[in-house]
Amino acid sequence: MERYIGKMLDNRYEILEIIGKGGMAVVFKAKCHRLNRLVAIKVLKPELADDAEFRRRFHDESQAVAMLSHPNIVSVYDVSKGGDLEYIVMELIDGITLKQYMERRGQLNWRESLHFITQIMKGLSHAHSRGIIHRDIKPHNIMVLRDGSVKVADFGIACLSSKQTMSSKETMGSVHYISPEQAKGEWTDARSDIYSAGVVLYEMLTNRLPFEGDSPVSIAIQHFSAVPLNPREIKSDIPEALEQICMKAMAPQVKQRYASAEEMIHDLEEFRKNPEINFDYDLLDLRSSVTDEPTQPIDARELHNLREKEDDYDDRGGGGVWKKLLMTVAAIALSVALIYGLYQVILNSFAPPPVTEFEVPNLIGMTVEAAEADPRVKDIFTIVVEDTINNDEYPAGQIIHQDPEPERKKKSDFVITVLVSKGVQSDKMPSIVGLERTSAEIILKNLRLDLQVVIGEEVFSDEYPAGQVIKSVPAKDEIISKGDTVTLTISKGKDLKPVTVISFLTMTREKAEQEAVQTLGLKVKIVSAPGSEPAGTVIGQNIVAGTSVLQETEIELTVSDGSLAEEPPIEDGDFEGGDVDTPSTDPDGDD
Repeated sequence: MERYIGKMLDNRYEILEIIGKGGMAVVFKAKCHRLNRLVAIKVLKPELADDAEFRRRFHDESQAVAMLSHPNIVSVYDVSKGGDLEYIVMELIDGITLKQYMERRGQLNWRESLHFITQIMKGLSHAHSRGIIHRDIKPHNIMVLRDGSVKVADFGIACLSSKQTMSSKETMGSVHYISPEQAKGEWTDARSDIYSAGVVLYEMLTNRLPFEGDSPVSIAIQHFSAVPLNPREIKSDIPEALEQICMKAMAPQVKQRYASAEEMIHDLEEFRKNPEINFDYDLLDLRSSVTDEPTQPIDARELHNLREKEDDYDDRGGGGVWKKLLMTVAAIALSVALIYGLYQVILNSFAPPPVTEFEVPNLIGMTVEAAEADPRVKDIFTIVVEDTINNDEYPAGQIIHQDPEPERKKKSDFVITVLVSKGVQSDKMPSIVGLERTSAEIILKNLRLDLQVVIGEEVFSDEYPAGQVIKSVPAKDEIISKGDTVTLTISKGKDLKPVTVISFLTMTREKAEQEAVQTLGLKVKIVSAPGSEPAGTVIGQNIVAGTSVLQETEIELTVSDGSLAEEPPIEDGDFEGGDVDTPSTDPDGDD
């Protein structure tokens, strides 16, 4: 196929290099010169291209696939023919196959598996809605892009998968994912893709395939005759609900599978929203094979279908291996028919033990210790304490919530997650002594403990002014719980006695202040004013003498500054020996 490199198809697509090879086709990287973009071109191998009927069906069905348009499907741009070359022009994907991704990662976690299978199913749902069945879903045909999105590839080839033989290494990969009805050559529909998608999910979850064997035929037969292990038997941390989804998709009987990709997507979305959901699918029923017998003789029709595949391969050479394999299968089938009873005994010895169903007990109101000792729990369920929270109804240490709820039936995942009460919500009493009553009440309300604040009494206090909190019960740093009562003692201020105001007039300032403060217990304010009395003499007061007031009442005393005092008369002796001129009594000045 290297001879095509450098060639131009339809005078449009320049073949650049080989980027992949499969059992039926080679994929080239090419450049579309018309739209100036890189594309992938899948070219049929010459030995298949020589079959006229194959080419016709390939062309017709690939044209139908080209009508698909979905973000989770590799886009098909063109289906064409250049000379004797049949090819498909597709979107060039910058990524790797899911198979390569799994090999590099080693083990996917269940969240990655959920992410990938949901996108795969959305792509299949779109295709199925347009009548296109893939028929070859496997990790090799799923592309994982750099952004983590997924695209289903190879629709154009897969629609014709019933024509291919089971000889190549590529087909050896396909047979691990083939549905039971495909393995027996029966009619297939969208549910065959759902089965194959279930196998892909199984492999992502467990890092192994459900069936292994030495040949494609032996693997194919197991799909309708053997029972795989449940994923949780391989990896116990897989969520129960995701295991149920996987095994329902892989149900050997078509009628027990999801009826559509949409149904499976619905369960995947419900699980994504709530990983603890339980779909209550009976895994024993889902694991049952097409008949009640886990392995049975192959009937004539099935042998005929297998022989047709052998004949088809004989036409291409190398069919001897198939003949040997089919002869071996026939011999095994006859042996099984003759010694069925002994086989049943052997099979039962390897069959998984029956799943015992337990009812989830009601643990509400019990302590964890009491619950673990309960016969309904001991040696059956594991109790996991998720958190401890305040609760008004249940005392500290008692279980207030459990998951799963009581009376649920459990066949696996025997874990009960509980919430335990810390008792009524509580806090330490804050320091509110010395605060105004209103401020104290606001602080207590902000504790959000629904406290009942009561004013116990109001008392006199020489230390705290009126209106301030003198005492709280409970006191500072004591524990208070939701709904408790807090009692406050409020100050009425000092215990002041009534006194009768005296007259301070004519007293000196010093004497008046002494009488007012020390004798009567009043507060004094001094105001100075012009007066004829000597400076410092009280000449006025704002509270009339004889008035009764409380101690510490302020009285304003007006004190003279002496500025209006009269000067003393001038005596004659004051001028003796002086030089003062005496006015003349003679108006004319003649004396």
